[in-house]
Amino acid sequence: MHSGHISIWFFIGVLLTVYGALILGYGIVELITGHTAHVVLAQYRAPLWWGGLMLILGLFYGIKFRPSRKA
Repeated sequence: MHSGHISIWFFIGVLLTVYGALILGYGIVELITGHTAHVVLAQYRAPLWWGGLMLILGLFYGIKFRPSRKA
């Protein structure tokens, strides 16, 4: 890879991190307040699981494919 080019996987990692943090935050608020969405299988707390998974995956991609400062 030439210097100056940024991998698309870095941007995907950033997006997954942001979305994961937002969904996980919503899941935590849902857990604390006790106001859950009226959906089937709400007892499994999908926002906590998916938010956490997306956050971890996004951090992995963001760190692995971050642009280097080498010239």
